[in-house]
This record gives sequence, C-alpha cells and structure tokens, in this order.
Amino acid sequence: MKKTLKVTDIIALGFMTFAFFLGAGNIIFPPLAGQLAGENMLSAMSGFLVTAVGLPLIGIIAVAIAGGGWTGLTRDLPSKVATLMAVLIFIIIGPAFAAPRTGLVAYEMAVKPFITDASQVSLTIFSIIFFAVALFFAWSRGKLIDMIGKFLTPALFVVLAVLAVAVFINPQGEIVAAQGEYVTQAFTKGFLEGYNTMDTFAALMFGMLIVDVIRSKGVTDEKTTCTYLIYAGLIAAAGLAFVYVSLFYLGATSAGIAAGVGNGGAILTTYVMALFGSTGQIILSAIVLLACLTTAIGLISACADYFSTLTSLSYKKWAVLLAVVCAIVANVGLNTLITLSIPVLFALYPVAIALVALTLIRKWLPNPRLAYRVVLLVSFIFSMIDVAKHLNIDMSVFSGLPLFNYGMAWVLPTVIALVVTRFIGSKHQDNGDNHTVIV
Repeated sequence: MKKTLKVTDIIALGFMTFAFFLGAGNIIFPPLAGQLAGENMLSAMSGFLVTAVGLPLIGIIAVAIAGGGWTGLTRDLPSKVATLMAVLIFIIIGPAFAAPRTGLVAYEMAVKPFITDASQVSLTIFSIIFFAVALFFAWSRGKLIDMIGKFLTPALFVVLAVLAVAVFINPQGEIVAAQGEYVTQAFTKGFLEGYNTMDTFAALMFGMLIVDVIRSKGVTDEKTTCTYLIYAGLIAAAGLAFVYVSLFYLGATSAGIAAGVGNGGAILTTYVMALFGSTGQIILSAIVLLACLTTAIGLISACADYFSTLTSLSYKKWAVLLAVVCAIVANVGLNTLITLSIPVLFALYPVAIALVALTLIRKWLPNPRLAYRVVLLVSFIFSMIDVAKHLNIDMSVFSGLPLFNYGMAWVLPTVIALVVTRFIGSKHQDNGDNHTVIV
C-alpha cells in the first residue's frame, strides 16, 4: 500500500521548508531596501521577490522534476564538474557564508542589545552556544519535521504575523522619495539584492534534505515524494512573500525614525522598539533567534548530508565538524562576511539560475549534454564580468552588453546560449529521459 502524508504533516513539511529559507539575510536586507526604494518600493520589492521567492520556488520545482536530488539536476554534466559545483554551493551556503551569518545576525540583533559591554569574547561564547543548539536539532534528520515544522516554525510565524499586522495598522512614518540606484533602477536593484538571501542555492540543496525527511515518514513512491516536495516549496514561498512584503513596507515607512542608520538590522530594531516600546526588543529577539536557528539547523543538516556521501565520515561527524567551523567563522564579523560573499554570489548565482532553467526545459532540448555544458559555461564566463566590475576592475570593453550597467551582463549571452542549444544537436538518448533519479 502506497504511504501518504496527512494534511498536518504536509503543512509541517512546508513550515519546515519555510523555516530553512527564512534566515539572517531574509530579515536584514528587505528593510534597508524598502527604506532606500521609498516611493519606488513596489518596483524594488517586485525585483526582490523574483530572486528571493520566485527563483527558490522554481528551484524546488526543478529539484522535483529532476527526481529530488543533485544527481538528477546535473546528470548531463561530467560527474567531476557536477561534484565541484555542489561542493562550492554547499561551502557557500554552509560553513563559508550563509550558516555563520545566521549566528552573527542572531548575536547582533537578538543578544548584543542586552549586553552592557559587548565584546569579542561575548560573540565567541554566543557562537559556541548557538551552533551547539543548532547541532542538537540537526543531529537526528528523521525528527526534523517534528521539531522544526511542528514546533519552532509555528512559533516563529506567529511572532512574524504580529509584527506584520502592527506594521500595516500603525506605520511609523510616510513613504519618502527613493534614493541612490533605486531612483532609476528600482526593479533591477531589488533583483540583485535578492541574491543576498542565497535562497536559490539553498533551494537546490534543501531539496535533497526534504526528500530524506519525506522518506523518514515512510513515503517511498518517487512521484508522491516529488509532489510533496512541490507542496513544501509552495507553502514556503507563500510564507516568504508574506514576510518580505511586510518588511519592505516596514522599511519604506521607517525614514522618519531610522533615517541613515545604514543597515536593515538597525532599521528593524528601531522600528520594533517604536511599535512595541520596551517589549519590542524581546519580540525582535524571538523573531531573529528562531529564524536564524531554524536556518542554521537546515544548512548544517543539508551540508552534512551531502558531504557524508562523498567521504567516509558519517552524517553526525560532518554535522559536528560543520557546527565547529561555523562557530569559528562567525567571529570574523557581519560586515566582513557580507563583503566577502558578494563577489562569490555574483559569480555563481547566474550559474544556479541557468541550471534551474535548463532543468525546466530539458525534455525539449535535442542534446541535453551539449546544452548543459554550453549554457552553464557561458553563464559563468559572463558572470565574471560582473565580479570584475564589483572588484573595481575596468571592464568597459564589455559596456555594449545589455544590462552591463545593472550588474547582469550574463543575462543576454545565457539566453542566447539557451535558444541556440534548443535547436542544435541530434536527440541524445539517455536513460534519464525515461525515469526519475532520487538521491
């Protein structure tokens, strides 16, 4: 008899997926973007929602279409290239950037305000405690859906809902004129800001973890597993959109009380204090700690799960190792970590987007192997133009490329490569066309 999940389990699975995505970057970037966008908030928010909600959702759907795993997504690439891509993405969303950032944001916004003389020592102690707790929850993959989906996330969502309702009922100021690039490039600027959430990377990797969780509930049928994976993605996307809309509006109405503070965390802190008074910091601390903790759990679990398949070390040993590395890296400081991550995101985000696009149109490609190699290579080569620009290297020779001035020089060459490979090459027979692969 085919095993299925109860409605409550499906909702919990979706909540768990939402919690994995909703982390540090999801909280600190929208308020600042909303404040700077001002009267152009809707345009900027639309761009942000494309990369921070739309792409992760499409990524989850692509994972489901491919069979639920990285092997299915990259079956048309050389195995060494596919492994290298996976390792790089896991390092980015794991110990190098995203996971340590959850600990840093949790410290800066939820704990530091309560410490009279905050120092490097207090950050170190908090990092150890934070990632030890994350390790405790990540230790047993089979219980993730119960611990996170049924307990931690509902608590997080209730607190976020209270904040969202308060923001719309009692905005703390008027929406003012747009600033900087948001004056003329609001949509594009918002689109690029969505990179910072790293959620398109996370979508490609969380898919495997979610499949494991579904299997732990006794579901073995491949089609049913993929259906539940898509349901989880839809629930998570709805939750993320709800959070981003409220945080953008919060930022857009914050100029009167938090003008010129310079980062989204400070804007959010000031706004919540204005709304709720002395209890505001406690509410904010609850939001940030829960959001950052659930994401840290998901990242450690996903990374440990993948790396354990490449080495002789077990899942639990990798989880311990990753938690220790994250605690160490978190001590470099939030601003430094964000600065270091930007060129890496500019280099690899276009490749992740191209991979998702290829997965969605694979069955219409006459030669998938050729298409995957060409399109991904083109997206990576042209993404390096944007990386070089960010590093202040003169790339004016490429200024004729559409969207060059917007930091998206890779878009047109990648689209052209997709179109060309749609019509070039003979149909390649591949067992992958006839069955799904779940890893």
